Amino acid sequence: MRIEHIRHHLRALGAKPCHEERVLRLWAQARPQDSGRRRAEDFLPLAVREALPALSSELQALARLRSEHPGEDGSARLLVELTDGQTAESVLLPRGGLCVSTQVGCAVGCVFCMTGRDGLLRQLGSAEIVAQVALARSRRAVRKVVFMGMGEPAHNLDNVMEAIELLGTAGGIGHKSLVFSTVGDPRVFERLPRSPVKPALALSLHSTHAALREKLLPRAPRIAPDELTGEGEAYARATGYPIQYQWTLLDGINDGDDEVDGIVRLLAGKYAMMNLIPYNTVSGAEFRRPPAERAAAMARALNRRGVLTRLRQSAGQDVDAGCGQLRARQPRIALHPVTSFD
Repeated sequence: MRIEHIRHHLRALGAKPCHEERVLRLWAQARPQDSGRRRAEDFLPLAVREALPALSSELQALARLRSEHPGEDGSARLLVELTDGQTAESVLLPRGGLCVSTQVGCAVGCVFCMTGRDGLLRQLGSAEIVAQVALARSRRAVRKVVFMGMGEPAHNLDNVMEAIELLGTAGGIGHKSLVFSTVGDPRVFERLPRSPVKPALALSLHSTHAALREKLLPRAPRIAPDELTGEGEAYARATGYPIQYQWTLLDGINDGDDEVDGIVRLLAGKYAMMNLIPYNTVSGAEFRRPPAERAAAMARALNRRGVLTRLRQSAGQDVDAGCGQLRARQPRIALHPVTSFD
């Protein structure tokens, strides 16, 4: 379901734009439809009021909690059941953050990520994306939403941007606290600057060597690291938000001094932040986390050489917080992989 479908339904009941916004605002903020300064019976048309219980149930059914897995660090992995029985993952992060999914599966096939192993099974509608936020807000406060869960947001661009627009307006989340994460797709750099809600941007870099990056992200667009960072810098300057570069640290693969030199060449002096994220171990995978001292030394070297760098610790490592790990343990519903995107 898309948000626009909800709007059409409300309009068919006689709702005006102000009525639509009230219903969508209360839903996105996980507040009861009878709350607010103005009573529903004094504000909403009768047909809308009569339809609200059924509509609220329908919206709640878009993303139901199948299981919750709390981590020792304050995070919680949520396995979310969709209306067709498929599942997606959300992660409640410490300090009011939430990571949401935009697809069931993923077509990019990053070799270190569990999500892409089955390919892309289906897109999430914009209402299903917002429903993850509403579900999370029913459990705790959410002030930041990162689109870094299952899926590549650029491959579901219309639905993701529709969700971002609602969350950045009626949803009450600051624009720079909405973080669009992508491996780098030309459509992103065309579309985001034109959006009324311009999210912050996170770009998955993972290597400064084009050939290695292509091996790690086998079905990502063939965009060279220097071109990717150039597009990122242009967006950062246009919005006033620094680009967050994502770098999954893989022992012996992309944690060497050559990569430190490459990062400095690409990012020194840029409006950017490098996030080094030690690999979240997946059972049966060939990759390993680098030693903690090596990861820390890489972060120190980058900071000394003019690249603002943070060494991140993946949230919820004790509850299989790597993207797709929780869903992989569940019984599957068969769907044919999707081979095209909007």
